[in-house]
Amino acid sequence: MFARDWLTNARAAMDRIEASQLENIRQAAEVMAGSIRAKRWVHTFGCGHATLPVEEMYPRIGGFVGFHPMIELPLSFFTHIFGEMGIHQFVFLERIEGYGQQIMKSYSFDPRDTMWIFSHSGINNLNIDIALEAKRSGMKLVVTGSAETFKEKATRHSSGKQIFEIADIVVDTCVPAEDATIPLKNHVDKVGPISTIAFTAVVWMIITTVAELLVDQGERLYIHPSHNIPGDTTARDRLEEALQEYKRRIAGV
Repeated sequence: MFARDWLTNARAAMDRIEASQLENIRQAAEVMAGSIRAKRWVHTFGCGHATLPVEEMYPRIGGFVGFHPMIELPLSFFTHIFGEMGIHQFVFLERIEGYGQQIMKSYSFDPRDTMWIFSHSGINNLNIDIALEAKRSGMKLVVTGSAETFKEKATRHSSGKQIFEIADIVVDTCVPAEDATIPLKNHVDKVGPISTIAFTAVVWMIITTVAELLVDQGERLYIHPSHNIPGDTTARDRLEEALQEYKRRIAGV
């Protein structure tokens, strides 16, 4: 049954992450906790389906202030398929060199910040542009993607580097290069990708560790609460408090 096969493949990726990435996850969390403790930001970026982990972490029930999503609409809203903001435009933008530099001009950064980029392959120009600009700004760079699988693949960037080579810390999603995992008879291509669930697992493994570190250091977290629980009369107030703290911090960005 393909449903069970996909679940087995997804679990296997989770097991590989647990077996090989806990130290890298801890290192990434320590860097991010330092940024948030300094009242600065963990900037988060991805394009294509790698925007999904960015959207997952904040604003989100159980997330907390300190993570700043950087999402470009043409790089995420390509579900028209054709026409305005279609797939052809997205693929072109993801691979064109220089676009990432223009994106970075729209923000203000600080050396105390962390940049966290999601890229399955690590070879496309846009993400590498963002990574190089982040390093020039003095930020620590954390990259999450299928690093081991793609280590022999050629970059598309004129720097000659994959994004994994630029990063200070890499957290490997342990996903096959082709992403999809279920072969079909009479077809070349597989179905059933697992990179999104691997990205999401890494997100919450890191963020919960960041929370652990900050709380152990006496920091107060501004958590985005569920406001749908009957009888929780202060949830709306806690939500507003978290949003106001985000607004206060973002005023400097």
